[in-house]
Amino acid sequence: MTALSRELHRVIRPRFVALLAVQGLHSLEEYLTKLYDVFTPARYLSGLVTTDLRIGFAGFNAALLGFGIWCYVFRVRPNHPRAAGWIWFWVLLELGNGAGHLVLAVLRGPYFPGAATAPFLLVLAGILAYRLSRIPLPNASTQQGETGTGG
Repeated sequence: MTALSRELHRVIRPRFVALLAVQGLHSLEEYLTKLYDVFTPARYLSGLVTTDLRIGFAGFNAALLGFGIWCYVFRVRPNHPRAAGWIWFWVLLELGNGAGHLVLAVLRGPYFPGAATAPFLLVLAGILAYRLSRIPLPNASTQQGETGTGG
């Protein structure tokens, strides 16, 4: 078992699932506080799905969560060779998402839809980034099965 496999099994997988769960709560907060009414990009994306922004926003967020679940079930859980890359995608997405909500809360007033759950996204994504960055990457000789004798 490689260092990545051990770390994925023991630490990273449960935190990735937690990140997806918090994203679900974050999406619910955004929906209940009508982010699609106050944030132009959310309004635009919601409008691509249907003219009812409420339904479009819910559909877009359901698709996002569905993609996250797909990543877990078919990439992260089975130790896919590119599992770390998929996790990094979600780490960067959620770092940007969480930070963006907090910056908008500061710029627009004391509360911006999604700001209550944004810190949890930042913390979990930060923990995942830290854990992923500490896993030694296999070098080319390890991947090719060489013993390191120069041959």
